[in-house]
This record gives sequence, C-alpha cells and structure tokens, in this order.
Amino acid sequence: MGLFDQVIFGFQTALQWNNLFLCFIGCLIGTLIGVLPGIGPSATISLLLPVTFKLSPTSAIIMLAGIYYGAQYGGSTTSILVNVPGEATTAVTCLDGYQMAKQGRAGPALGIAAFGSFIAGTVSIFGLMLIAPPMANFALKFGPPEYFSLMILGLVLLTFLSSGPLWKALLIAALGIFLGSIGTDGFTGITRFTMDIPQLFDGIGIAPVVMGVFGVSEILLNAESAMKQSVYERKIKNLFPSLVDWGRSIGSIIRGTLVGFFCGILPGGGAVLATFSSYAIEKKFSKNPQEFGRGAIEGVAGPESANNASAQSSFIPLLSLGIPANPVMAVMIGALLIHGVKIGPTLVVDHPDLFWGTVTSMYIGNVMLLVLNLPLIPLWVRLLKVPYSILFPLILLFCIIGAYSLSNSVVDVLIMISFGLIGYFMNKFKFDAAPLVLAMVIGPMLEPALKRSLILSMGSLLIFFERPISLVAMVCAILLLIVPILAKMKKSWG
Repeated sequence: MGLFDQVIFGFQTALQWNNLFLCFIGCLIGTLIGVLPGIGPSATISLLLPVTFKLSPTSAIIMLAGIYYGAQYGGSTTSILVNVPGEATTAVTCLDGYQMAKQGRAGPALGIAAFGSFIAGTVSIFGLMLIAPPMANFALKFGPPEYFSLMILGLVLLTFLSSGPLWKALLIAALGIFLGSIGTDGFTGITRFTMDIPQLFDGIGIAPVVMGVFGVSEILLNAESAMKQSVYERKIKNLFPSLVDWGRSIGSIIRGTLVGFFCGILPGGGAVLATFSSYAIEKKFSKNPQEFGRGAIEGVAGPESANNASAQSSFIPLLSLGIPANPVMAVMIGALLIHGVKIGPTLVVDHPDLFWGTVTSMYIGNVMLLVLNLPLIPLWVRLLKVPYSILFPLILLFCIIGAYSLSNSVVDVLIMISFGLIGYFMNKFKFDAAPLVLAMVIGPMLEPALKRSLILSMGSLLIFFERPISLVAMVCAILLLIVPILAKMKKSWG
C-alpha cells in the first residue's frame, strides 16, 4: 500500500464509532489532567491502564495517546489563569500568559495557545506519518545483536538525560532490570526471585509498578505540599485572537512547531526542553525583547506550539524503533506490552491498524481538542476551585480499585502501594522514575536478545562490535557513559 492508501486505512480505523468515542474520552481526560496542577499524563495513563484491558490494543493506545497530547492543551489553561503550570511543559507559559490575563487579555492568550497547539500538532502528525514508516523499514534489518545494542543505547540515553547525577540514573536502571528478571526464565523454565509467591511466577506486572511510581507517589507528594488555589476571577472574553495578535504570533507558531518536532524525537529531550528553547528563541527573534515576561503574546504562542509538536513527534521513535523518548512513552510501552503488542520496527507491519489508526486519530483528536478547549474554559475555571483535600483521596481510591481489578489480587494492590512509597522516596532523594520503568520494560526483551546473540557467536561478545549497526549503537552508548566521567575528572584535575 502507498502512503495515501495507508492514511485512508488509518482513518477507516480511527473513525470506527468505538475508536472515535475513546479518542474523545482520551482528549477530554487529558485536558482535565492538564488543567489540574500536580497530576501529570504519566500518572494518569498509569492509573487508567486497567480500564483499557477489555479494549483492543488499537482502541487502548488511541485513548492513552489522546490523554498525553490532550494534557499539553489543558496545561496552558492553568498557567494562564492561575499562574501555576498544569504541566511541567507549560511552566514557561506562566511568564507571559498570566501577565496577559492580569491585563484583561486572558481570552487572546487562551485562544492563541489553543490555535497554536492545533497547528503545531497537525504539522507534527504529518511529519510522524512521513518519518516513522521508513525508520521502521530500515530497522527491520536488525537481528538480535542490533536489538540488544539499540536497547542498551535507549536505556543509556534516558539515564544520561535524566535529571540528577548519572550514577543515580544507572542505579535505578539496574534496579529496573532486576525487577524485570523476576518470574520464570523463558529459556530454562526456572523461577527467579519469586519467594514462592505464585502471583510473581509470571513476573511483576508493569501496571501496578507504574501506577505506584507515577500515580500514588504524585498523590503523596502533592498531599504534603500546600498548593495555593488562586483562580482568575474576571470574565473571559475575546477568545479569538485579533489580526494584530495573529501577525505577532504566526512566526512564533512556525518556529515553535519546528523546535518542538525535533526536540520530541530526541530521547530525553521532550516537551520541557522544547518549550524553554522556543521561549529563548522567540526572545532572541523579537524586536521588543523587553516585553517578554510582561505579557508578550509570542511568549505564549511559541512554547505552546512547541510542547504540542513535541508530544506528537515523540511517538516517532516509539512506534518505529520501540525506543521511548520520555517517561510517558516508557509507560506507553508498558501499555503495548500488556496488550500483547511486540515493541519494535515490526509494529508497523504486524499491527498496521494500530500504527495508522493511532496516527490518524491524532488528527481527529486535535480537532476535538480545539473544539473542546475554548467552550469549556468556564467549566475548567470552576473545577480549579475544588479543594485538593477532596480530589486526591478520590484519585487514591481509584488507584486501589484499578490495581485490584488487574487480576483480582491483593498482591497487585500491595505492589502498587509499595512502589508508591518507593516512588515517593525516589522523588525526595532526586532519583528519576523513568529509567526504572524503561529498564523494567526492556529487561525481559534485553535478556533474550543477549542470549540469542551469544548463541549466534558461540559465546563471543565481539558480535556486538562486528556488525555495523550494532557497533554504532554500542559505541554511542559507551561514549555517553564515558564522556561525563572524563569531563568530571578533567574538572577535578584542572
């Protein structure tokens, strides 16, 4: 099939009534999560994994993807109206968005954020359609050594780009690989580290782990902090930006789209890097840089376009190579594995309905979000007034019900609570959770790839350096590990 035929097939899948409804639900929940400070898409997707178990893989990913890019839309509402970023990706929007609101221009700020997000998201989806299939076709040439090296590179990239010292990220990644090894060995049939608990014979499920690490830990952290609720009270009007506003913003939207698209592809880069980079670029390009921080509409248009472009393009390495570009994509890999979908370049060929259905659903989701965001702003303002003392216990109750419903087992609830506490202390001691989840997901795939490679080479590790693609991936991974150490040694000697 040509590209046009594949797109038509994708729309046929996405426009099925159940997928259309789930796309709407995902966008609505995503917007809601973006509006509510302190609850991110990683936690939400983790918490909603049990809800997707009865769905087809395509329907599940369409809904979960809608939550992710929908949260980027919703986060701007909180940043502009409350001066509290609904998402880390919208933190920079507070600088000018809230100042515009104080000047009585909340409407144009919200409007340009929504329209910029729509334009950037649509362009980014088009790029996803063009780039992901060729990348996947190239990666079909991979054998076990290439898969092993690529997974090592992906793991090192995420740990290297995590916040905090490299040793912390590597330590957490090692813990994740150990957790992934719990259960029955696929080669020998021997159980490992199960402590004779039958529920662990098939391994620790990814769902209760991510629900705990991202969901429960976030609730605990937010519950202990006094989150100030001060909501913009004026009537919001003029949601459609004027021609002058468009004239000032169109260049920012284009630049933000390009910056966000390329930042989204980079592992560890993501929307946060995209938004701050876009803001810096806009300030550099502006004829009146002194206006930034005082209500410049370019300071809203650029970053908001960048974070949505980044959200869409982060699906490129995930769907074409099986490499997550950020923590949300790591959770998404867990969702795919739970639904029995093999991660990697064969996904485009083995599951064309999932790939093209998800990609085309993003077009539909972007239109839904544009229609949803502007009329529902008064509702979001009222919702922001709900006390967190009521909101967080309800979310925790939902977590417990969701964990138990995985297999009607109390063990899953205990695992979720345990990893909630682990995630809480990881946050306290500045350990990133993303390497843990990625390593836990990759571990069960990493080990078979290593064993098959060693069987092919009769036990020689040189096989990873004898094949060109594997060699490049391993050399990159080694350099990423060595360069920071050498830089630190040079600094201490100097």
